[in-house]
Amino acid sequence: MKIYTTDKIRNVALLGHGGAGKTTLAEAMAKVAGLTTRMGKIDDGSTISDYSKEEQKRKFSISTSVIPIEWDDCKINILDAPGYFDFVGEVEEALSAAASAIIVINGKAGVEPGTKRAWELCEKYNIPRSFYVSNMDIDNASFKNVLEELTELYGKKIAPFHFPIRENEKFVGYVNVVAEKGYRWNDKGEAVECDIPDYSKDNLQLYRDSLMEAVAETSDEFMDRYFGGDTFSDAEIRAALKISVCDGTIVPISVGSSIQEKGVYTLLDDIVKYLPSPQGRKFAGINTKTSEVFEADYDFSKAKSAFVFKTIIDPFIGKYSLIKVASGVIKAGDVLYNDTADAEVKVSKLYTMCGSKATEIAELHAGDIGALSKLEKTRTGDTLSTKATTVHYPMLQIPTPYTAMRYRPVNKGDIDKISQALAKMTAEDLTLKNINDSENRQTLLVGMGDQHLEIVTSKLAADYKVEITLSEPKVAYRETIIGTSDVEGKYKKQTGGHGQYGHVKMKFSPSGDMSKAYEFAEEVVGGAVPKNFFPAVEKGLADSVIRGPLAAYPVVGVKATLYDGSYHPVDSSEQSFKMATRMAFKDGFLKATPVLLEPIMTLKVTVPDKYTGDVMGDLNKRRARVMGMNPTGNGKQAVEAEIPEASLFGYNTDLRSMTGGTGDYMYEFNRYEQAPFDVQQKEIEARKDKLVDISEED
Repeated sequence: MKIYTTDKIRNVALLGHGGAGKTTLAEAMAKVAGLTTRMGKIDDGSTISDYSKEEQKRKFSISTSVIPIEWDDCKINILDAPGYFDFVGEVEEALSAAASAIIVINGKAGVEPGTKRAWELCEKYNIPRSFYVSNMDIDNASFKNVLEELTELYGKKIAPFHFPIRENEKFVGYVNVVAEKGYRWNDKGEAVECDIPDYSKDNLQLYRDSLMEAVAETSDEFMDRYFGGDTFSDAEIRAALKISVCDGTIVPISVGSSIQEKGVYTLLDDIVKYLPSPQGRKFAGINTKTSEVFEADYDFSKAKSAFVFKTIIDPFIGKYSLIKVASGVIKAGDVLYNDTADAEVKVSKLYTMCGSKATEIAELHAGDIGALSKLEKTRTGDTLSTKATTVHYPMLQIPTPYTAMRYRPVNKGDIDKISQALAKMTAEDLTLKNINDSENRQTLLVGMGDQHLEIVTSKLAADYKVEITLSEPKVAYRETIIGTSDVEGKYKKQTGGHGQYGHVKMKFSPSGDMSKAYEFAEEVVGGAVPKNFFPAVEKGLADSVIRGPLAAYPVVGVKATLYDGSYHPVDSSEQSFKMATRMAFKDGFLKATPVLLEPIMTLKVTVPDKYTGDVMGDLNKRRARVMGMNPTGNGKQAVEAEIPEASLFGYNTDLRSMTGGTGDYMYEFNRYEQAPFDVQQKEIEARKDKLVDISEED
């Protein structure tokens, strides 16, 4: 592949609902552009972008792939992003590198939740977009229904640039609204100009009038000419439409059948004609030496810099850091600097990636996408620049994962291998977290959903040859008391020679401070317990609160007061007073009305208005307290609630089911509060085998 300058580059993300046809469209583009001689098939596992074992097995995209194609003296970097919601982190990575997006819609299924999510992400990144209605060769595919749905959702900015000619339920051609011409495909698959069918002329006039209004609104001169009855030349129309598409005031729609490679030629033409190059697009970071803003703006004449938008770590193809050049021209042999890792990076070889295939290239101009290999200290989100002009770009906006599962190795000898494999997988996938929850003695995988974690488990087995099992995570309950008690603990043991003797009298009561496990006070009078044994008493308390006597959970909010006791001048020791304290704690805790506390989370659920009733009904079933509801715009509401952490297990799946995949949620820890009696009893019963017998332990 030859070198392309910034103005000849188009970075386009393919977005849409899972199964809408993004990967098939990418295959068709590659075939039509001459990159391949035949289209790969998802069912065969032979597509360029779905190259991993998991993607081939499951027959859908899991990660974003880059496919660079050459068209009309331009380079189009296609970023084929997953459609399923569990892999939205991959979509965010794709959009951080894209300058525009094509949202693919299945002509039969119509507008789906993933279509709307794709639009919202384009709005978030403020990038121009167009729609491609696929599967027009299928019976019951309806361009009209899709157009009506999109217009209802997004208004007059939706503008057909092409619409289908269908005869006898077959997709035989299309009408080009801009050129006002009809085309039919001949036996060789070539689009041949034809007369526009009479039944299409009314639609053509309607769509054409809308386009001309948009053209007129691009300048005062055009507006005057439009109202004066003047006509615009093709060159003027195309130039004006490009402005409108790039600023988002027009969102084009085109049609096709990717399987039959129909409409793909026209789509590639439109990408080059109407979608923006990176040139002039605003992009800025911080010059860390001067603390001034560095306006890269994809200017080839400025100091070299790039950001890593994705990392590929594969046992078979190795590690590649995918970069987008933000300024300057990066060449093989350059020495760059990673300010996050404080390390220099030697660019020994520079690559373009096409799926999993890396091809060497001499240089990449500003705005282009490429890859570097084996950069051990470089991570996704890092900036590469020069030592002379050290730049740092903002971190990627990666969504926070909330679905947690406890995992255990099938073979205990694989613990180190699992840890190493997960380190690679979390470096590649920023929405995956591996957490060692030492407090609850469990290891957790946290991801975007159940399917995400299931695929991680499968990938560990297939690629890294280690197996884990997933189960529901333990909830971090706490134990405390709400009453008072007055008890004594006496530890006495005679084993020949010196014995053991410790005796304490203690009072237990709530401390009122749930941030601390315990408070220790002493009110001993007359030396009943010598002062030198006070630290041993406190050590006994510290040991006792680690695993409470109710259900073996950590203890919080207890005040322990030592007020009396006795000792033996020979047999008393620190160990004996520690054991006596532990005995007193267990007895006193159980006599002071012990209760279980459960963690309460602050939950925010954002859903379309029509689902708020279902969501609030479900939250009530989960013992949540709905605190309020606030409109967020775009026909959505944010439902705010307080909910026990135990009730959140499985919530991700249930929310998607209730809302058709349109609901989002986030939560954070708020406080602990007393669990209901039935919850306490169930947990205490389940934890009987975890309780420690002090006498046996000794």
